[in-house]
Amino acid sequence: MMFRRIPPGALIGLVITALFLLAAIFAQLIAPHRLGEIAGAVWEPMSPRFPFGTDNLGRDLLSRLIYGAQTTIFIAVLATILSFSTGAILGFTAAVVGGWFDTVMSRIVDLLMAIPTLIFGLVVLSVLPSTIATLIIVMGLLDSTRVYRLSRAVASDLNVMDFVEAAKVRGEGKWWVIFAEILPNALSPLVSELGLRFIYAMLFLSALSFLGLGVQPPAADWGGMVKENKDGIVFGIPAALIPAAAIAALAISVNLVADWVLNRTTDLKGGRGNG
Repeated sequence: MMFRRIPPGALIGLVITALFLLAAIFAQLIAPHRLGEIAGAVWEPMSPRFPFGTDNLGRDLLSRLIYGAQTTIFIAVLATILSFSTGAILGFTAAVVGGWFDTVMSRIVDLLMAIPTLIFGLVVLSVLPSTIATLIIVMGLLDSTRVYRLSRAVASDLNVMDFVEAAKVRGEGKWWVIFAEILPNALSPLVSELGLRFIYAMLFLSALSFLGLGVQPPAADWGGMVKENKDGIVFGIPAALIPAAAIAALAISVNLVADWVLNRTTDLKGGRGNG
């Protein structure tokens, strides 16, 4: 009964997203071969032994895809958590506190957003070591500017509502107003933005890896796999298209789930308001 109430598109998105998550969590258990194992010849075609063929070094593409899911999703999730926790808290605080704090934070964010994110990331990562921790911090902080703008805009509208004014009159502190009054009522737009930010983080990571400044070999991630096998496209070898298809499939499925969650939370709010 529960699944019948989920729209078909959202259900497909949930299933695909869940499969990718399970593959990422249990990668070491379900991958047919080890991460760097040379299992066959270079760019072998699809076969029962190698369902997706082999890559430019003869490694099993299915195994690399599974390990790549673990790396890509892990980094994208942590970068999204960092961007949301940083951007939302600073955005809500700027809207509630106002004054010089709001002005300074907004000008810093405007400055960061004026620089193309990919170029900024490339410059920073060309100086810093390309470790997973560095990638997460750089991606999370650069992406937090978008979350800050959305959070500040939503919080500014909510900050003048009657229920917030009533909390201030009761003598509630600013942190109470932010977390108990504004945050619960800002969840709908933030939930939708959460899915988009995760997709953006995954695409940003893939772009960095494709350019050589993301996840470093011998670790596997989907953007790096596209880079490793791009030369095979000239010879009609689809090895680079498989991780690219995985990136597209996960991005579309997460977007379908985010849209459904947004519509559901909006409908629930509307139902409570009518009651």
